[in-house]
Amino acid sequence: QVQLVESGGGSVQAGGSLRLSCAASRYAYRRYCMGWFRQVPGKAREGIAAVDEIGTTDYADSVKGRFTISIDDAKNTLYLELNSLKPEDTAMYYCAAGHRDLRSWWEGMGLYWGQGTQVTVYS
Repeated sequence: QVQLVESGGGSVQAGGSLRLSCAASRYAYRRYCMGWFRQVPGKAREGIAAVDEIGTTDYADSVKGRFTISIDDAKNTLYLELNSLKPEDTAMYYCAAGHRDLRSWWEGMGLYWGQGTQVTVYS
């Protein structure tokens, strides 16, 4: 069974940093592509960063150079380091796992989801 539990959200001033964590069940870990989506109320969910089972990473243009996705194999945990945060980064952030190829992951269909963690960036 796939279980994803996020943590690490919070409120931070613009320009600041946060680190989000996603603890993954052993079944999901390194079996699927994993990554992060975010969603603002009234808008579609947006994929922002992903990593496949061999460690290839991919980022949305909106976060490239500011956010970093990584994996801690010892802890079965996925991380998202958020730097140089902007007010427009404010959203609910969701960990998502599924598929074997990143192209399918980015489509956002057929994924397992965590419960989400809120990130708020104030100016």
